[in-house]
Amino acid sequence: MFESFTHHRIATSGATIKLVKGGEGPPLLLLHGYPQTHVMWHKIAPVLAEHFTVVCSDLRGYGDSDKPSSDPTHFTYSKRV
Repeated sequence: MFESFTHHRIATSGATIKLVKGGEGPPLLLLHGYPQTHVMWHKIAPVLAEHFTVVCSDLRGYGDSDKPSSDPTHFTYSKRV
């Protein structure tokens, strides 16, 4: 999957995000839904990469991206807004 794409890990405040990037052209960001990962785009992303620079990431807490620490007050979630 994603053979022609490069794999990256991007450090952000509080988490490292996994993404794959491929193609050339205007940027196109593909975001997965719950409870999936970037892998949901594995069939369409290579086709889109013929015309776009496609970025597919695992959102924070999903797939190979870092999982936020949890607490009973959900403090970490409220501060991300």
